[in-house]
Amino acid sequence: MKKLNSRRSFIKKSALAGIAIPLLGNSLLSCKSDTKTAPHTEEKTDKQLRILILGGTSFLGPHQIAYALSRGHSVTTFTRGKTKPSVHAELFDKVEQLVGDRENNLEALENRTWDVVIDNSGRKVAWTKATAELLKDHVGMYMYTSSTGVYYPYLTDDISTETELVLSMPEGLTEDEKYEQEYGIMKANSELEALKAFGKERTVVIRPTYMLGPADRTDRFMHWPVRLAKGGEHLIPGNAEDAIQYIDVRDMAEWFIRLAENKQYGTYNGVGPQAPQTMEQFIKEAAQSFDVSSSFVLVDDYDFLKKHDMLYSIPWVMPDQLHFGSAKVSNDASIAAGLTFRPLRTTVTDTLKWWNSDKVDSERKTKFNAHLEAILSKEKKMITEWKKQNA
Repeated sequence: MKKLNSRRSFIKKSALAGIAIPLLGNSLLSCKSDTKTAPHTEEKTDKQLRILILGGTSFLGPHQIAYALSRGHSVTTFTRGKTKPSVHAELFDKVEQLVGDRENNLEALENRTWDVVIDNSGRKVAWTKATAELLKDHVGMYMYTSSTGVYYPYLTDDISTETELVLSMPEGLTEDEKYEQEYGIMKANSELEALKAFGKERTVVIRPTYMLGPADRTDRFMHWPVRLAKGGEHLIPGNAEDAIQYIDVRDMAEWFIRLAENKQYGTYNGVGPQAPQTMEQFIKEAAQSFDVSSSFVLVDDYDFLKKHDMLYSIPWVMPDQLHFGSAKVSNDASIAAGLTFRPLRTTVTDTLKWWNSDKVDSERKTKFNAHLEAILSKEKKMITEWKKQNA
């Protein structure tokens, strides 16, 4: 695999998006205003819970906290005290904030009780094992935030929670394959540690796909809101049939809390949209978020895309042999368990609004603008070359 655009680089950095074209004036003025941005339900519930979130200040956590507080729950976070939230920061005065380190200091969690623990920061199997063992007699429910990465390699188009997982490293993998496989194996074995400590009757495992929305620290999706707001001729990578999957981080966050309220134990795929969608459909629908004129060029030659180092443009990932089914993960059971979905336009416009706010620092925006390997820096050249090739 190649340099900056290798799959390993993508997984490790989760940051390929594109060079932001400066928007003239306030781009938010061109956003259509027919979308709803409020959570699906904000009324308080009589099932008030004491919730512990391991993590809670990065991407998913602040949205979980906002929704949980709006429902009348109390929230405690456990972090190293280093990450500052870029959304809902004002709510953290209402949150008990414990400081420690999952590597070697769980003292703040000792001799405490909660109704639910949400493990958002389980990046090592040993971490999940240690916290689950420590809390199993003091917490009613363990919710582990896993990933659809547990299904790697994605060899079939019928992936479900019943799909057999890889739990140890196979032989003969490339460096890129090892990196992707290691992540999936770590998440799968962490799930098992949570289940071992709490049992199936007290464990919830959620396997999200690509989460999009305000507070995303990866910038992997920012290309699309920034670029689509500008209008003009857009490059769409992939075949017309290429499926994509994604979910708004707020839909994921709110679902976590409702599952906890209803004690809906089990393993679920955190996958959207509700109905199957192709990359072409995704881009054309997302473009309707803005009152600008747009046209589209579908570049459906994988060899051409590889030549230009374009293996992914989230939520699209080139469906090669090892990623054939990565966007064909079943969400039927999740929908039956209450997973709901915001309109795509809401995700796109809210993400751009957050990006253009002072909640994203100028240094980060500058780095984003200077990303010379990203799609926006070479889009026009690729479209021109593509048209000549197919004249």
